[in-house]
Amino acid sequence: MELIFLASAIWLGILTSVSPCPLASNIAAVSFISRKVTQRNTVLLSGILYTLGRSLTYIVLGVLIVKTLIDVPLLSDFLQRYVNKILGIVLILVGMVLLDLLRIPLSLPSVSENIAERLVDKGALGSLPLGILFALAFCPVSATLFFGGLIPIAVKAQSGIGLPLIYGIGTGLPVLLFAFLVAAGTGYINNLYHRITRIEFYTKKATGIIFILVGVYYALAYIFEII
Repeated sequence: MELIFLASAIWLGILTSVSPCPLASNIAAVSFISRKVTQRNTVLLSGILYTLGRSLTYIVLGVLIVKTLIDVPLLSDFLQRYVNKILGIVLILVGMVLLDLLRIPLSLPSVSENIAERLVDKGALGSLPLGILFALAFCPVSATLFFGGLIPIAVKAQSGIGLPLIYGIGTGLPVLLFAFLVAAGTGYINNLYHRITRIEFYTKKATGIIFILVGVYYALAYIFEII
């Protein structure tokens, strides 16, 4: 697996994690976990299990989608011919979404507070299904980054497990960080949250520009064949 694919997967995961909707879900998860768990070490374990739950969700989705696209002869033949052309267009569209030049009118499911409360009541083990549920609660930005950003790269790399796993770990990094801070007894979580939301604005814009530039390169090289 090429280093560029690995770097792309972890960066997409981190970018997803600091986007407002997933970050809010991650903060909510830490809030639920830390409120119900009294032992600090258990809070850290809960954060790890939550991240594992997110990663497992993305692995299952990645395997199903990538394996289907690769193993079905008709789809596989189509991808072998046009994957680079498709990737160029997709990267440009994803970049436009990240730059707020294109909006996706999606109404996606969310996780109710009652369900989250019930899972957290089960202790640290409830953090695993909580991570799964929050991972499935896609918002427009996270759906764009996963289905439009990660999946095309995973198909090109023929990696339905490795890249989604790395992406999932990236999406859970804030929870691991906040869980560590809770376990350490620090009181700077609110300040850190606001700092991350400020950073997210710039990282999203920078990534959007990079995606468009790479997409234009792929379009010029594989669609118009002029470079």
